[in-house]
Amino acid sequence: MEWVDWRSDTVTRPTAAMRAAMLDAEVGDDVYGEDPTVDALQRRVADELGFEAALFVPSGTQSNLLALMSHCERGDEYIVGMEAHTYKFEGGGAAALGSIQPQPIVQAADGTLPLDKVAAAIKPVDPHFAHTRLLTLENTWHGRVLPMDYLRAAQELARERGLALHLDGARLYNAAVAGGVSARAIAQHFDSVSVCLSKGLGAPVGSVLAGSATLVGKARRWRKVAGGGWRQAGMLAAAGLYALDHHVARLADDHRRAELLAAGLRDLPGVALLGQHTNMVFVDVPAPCLRELDSHLAGAGIRIGIGYLPTLRLVAHLDIDDDGVARTVEAFARFFA
Repeated sequence: MEWVDWRSDTVTRPTAAMRAAMLDAEVGDDVYGEDPTVDALQRRVADELGFEAALFVPSGTQSNLLALMSHCERGDEYIVGMEAHTYKFEGGGAAALGSIQPQPIVQAADGTLPLDKVAAAIKPVDPHFAHTRLLTLENTWHGRVLPMDYLRAAQELARERGLALHLDGARLYNAAVAGGVSARAIAQHFDSVSVCLSKGLGAPVGSVLAGSATLVGKARRWRKVAGGGWRQAGMLAAAGLYALDHHVARLADDHRRAELLAAGLRDLPGVALLGQHTNMVFVDVPAPCLRELDSHLAGAGIRIGIGYLPTLRLVAHLDIDDDGVARTVEAFARFFA
């Protein structure tokens, strides 16, 4: 039985055409700057997002870490959402490896950081305080797309207060497709952007950090320090280039299938639909039945991610088709019947 895996859009497998592109990739030693396919990917992302330069790295966690360490010095501070990936789910890397202090702010329900609270969190120039250097946002956040007018307002605040602005754009292209704008239209509000190739875009590995030539130069050094120097990485970069060519517009299919799943689960007894945003569906189920539900769904060839909360996040991606949505709704219905 073919698995229907809703745990994350990180579980995708390279398509046959993507594998062929990887096999045909021209390669070289990227630590020496000699991999032409890596260079092509970096130029492509920099040009597409409107930046001077870009850097291909192994993961989104490393990409965000390099951005923080390139914007900030030891003892500096960055402002971040309390539930942001860079703060909560990246191992405390900024503090552990960069000696950078996070200043978390409680996010609003739409994923924005209230700008009055951001302004209040900026420290005065005083020896008692860390130097507030950077504001970081995330788009999408739990599938939610940050409004364009909010991005403009955040950029204006950052400029007024002398802060740099970084975007964790792991799902930047989901935000662009859902909002009917280009990725560049979103990225133009930021000093640096990290974009993941291995989530909805379906590449097997890798993220790209884009920014000024100076910032990317710093990030390249920190990448080496962090053990992230590539050798013949062109085979992986080729997958990223293929994804950008062929898998951006199709993100709308993932959003549509998330809508179908939400509609199918909405009226089931025992299931409380909390919301659907881009390619993500959030539902609550009674906590005592989580393990049983997980086992029941696995028996039907369906994988979900369960944690310590009864809230489930179901993520649509290119390896889930309409039949997978129908199978999932049917399996939930049988369990709660």
